[in-house]
Amino acid sequence: MPRPFTPKAITANALLEGDVIYLDHKGQWVRDLRQARAFTEAEVADAALAEAAKDGMVVGASLTDVKLGEHGPEPTHFREDFRRTGPSNYFHGKQESKEAEAHV
Repeated sequence: MPRPFTPKAITANALLEGDVIYLDHKGQWVRDLRQARAFTEAEVADAALAEAAKDGMVVGASLTDVKLGEHGPEPTHFREDFRRTGPSNYFHGKQESKEAEAHV
């Protein structure tokens, strides 16, 4: 028996910057998972993924599991939570901003 479909977001990496990005309700790429569109129907998600994969400015478009949170989609797996914070070799970019906010 197939598993029931759970909410998904479409994620990819921006080709030029390498940032993790998500598809929003308008079909635009955003860098904040909370702004992403959460798909609740498999057929709609698959069709949107096929269209998103055609975008020449992204690489590795795929569906990722999310849960519907108070402020928008949230990751359900540590891998996606880790991906959205950026590279982990030293604080820079998104991590640097979060580190600075923690010391205010």
